[in-house]
Amino acid sequence: MKKINRWADFVSALFGRKEEIIPMYIIVGLGNPGKQYDMTRHNIGFHTIDYIADKYGVKLTKLKFKAAYGDAVIGGEKVYLVKPQTFMNLSGDSVAEMAQFYKVPTQNIIVISDDISLDTGRIRVRAKGSAGGHNGLKSIIYRLNSDMFPRVKMGVGAPKHEDYDLADFVLGRFTKEEIPVMEDAIKKAETAVCEIIKNGVQSAMNKCNGK
Repeated sequence: MKKINRWADFVSALFGRKEEIIPMYIIVGLGNPGKQYDMTRHNIGFHTIDYIADKYGVKLTKLKFKAAYGDAVIGGEKVYLVKPQTFMNLSGDSVAEMAQFYKVPTQNIIVISDDISLDTGRIRVRAKGSAGGHNGLKSIIYRLNSDMFPRVKMGVGAPKHEDYDLADFVLGRFTKEEIPVMEDAIKKAETAVCEIIKNGVQSAMNKCNGK
């Protein structure tokens, strides 16, 4: 490995370009691009990626695979922090292209998403599973042809009235009272992601679920 790194350094110095980091993990936050979607419930995955990127000093300035992304080292592992720019329903297009290009195994793709079945601010880690009605997860499962990827689900609550339009709810913004709760949830989600990388998804489930 050291020889490879030295060769990469030599090539970089010779040709004046930086070798692209090959990630061991892809961390995907789900959401919709555009300022009009900032602070909406459906975009909590995006905001969590922004928080992780800020914590590790990462700039999400790379634009490829229909995504904005950047690289970091978490738990000693090289990772890509990814925000698909396809809009929610086509998130799988971005994830599948990146995973195929870098040959990242499905079990090393960590997806962060909103979840209306969880109370606002609650966190739930899962090693696999169905989309549960979430169109972003549904797209990823379809494009990967597998649901065997870990996900960090972030509770955003549910509409108080049964006749409330679900699309309007998830595309609506958090209330003034919910914002500090979700800020705390973002920190918990980041902890869960790091735990998955460092000690595995089962450890993250034991330590983080229900918080």
